[in-house]
Amino acid sequence: MLVFEFKAYGKATQFNAIDEAIRTTQFIRNKCLRFWIDGNAKSCFDLNKYTKVLADEFDFADSLNSMARQAAAERAWAAISRFYDNCKKKIPGKKGYPQFQKNCRSVEYKSSGWKLRDDRKAITFTDKNRIGQLKLKGTRDLHFYQPN
Repeated sequence: MLVFEFKAYGKATQFNAIDEAIRTTQFIRNKCLRFWIDGNAKSCFDLNKYTKVLADEFDFADSLNSMARQAAAERAWAAISRFYDNCKKKIPGKKGYPQFQKNCRSVEYKSSGWKLRDDRKAITFTDKNRIGQLKLKGTRDLHFYQPN
């Protein structure tokens, strides 16, 4: 995987919308973890379906892109499966029981919810959070990046 890091420039309202998206991601991950603890989720697919239930129940969760919601559920399932793997391997000591997240710092937009401008100097987020367009500045030229 190739990762490019850029600084995003925008208005205070846009960064507040990004903070809200991050809090929503944390909320969804924690709700998915609670769903598993209560014995309602047996697979990652169950958690992905649960994100739709959360979006229907909470308006702020519906504002986050569906793939970003599913990415939060996949991260919760990654912690759960890591715990199961450590138990199967009989690792001595703590097994890494999944914990609720208190300080989430990212939202993962996979293939939808965003669009890179043609000149590759700005990114536009298209979900209901109203982040809008942010200018990008980095050390690399994004003209080498070609989305599939």
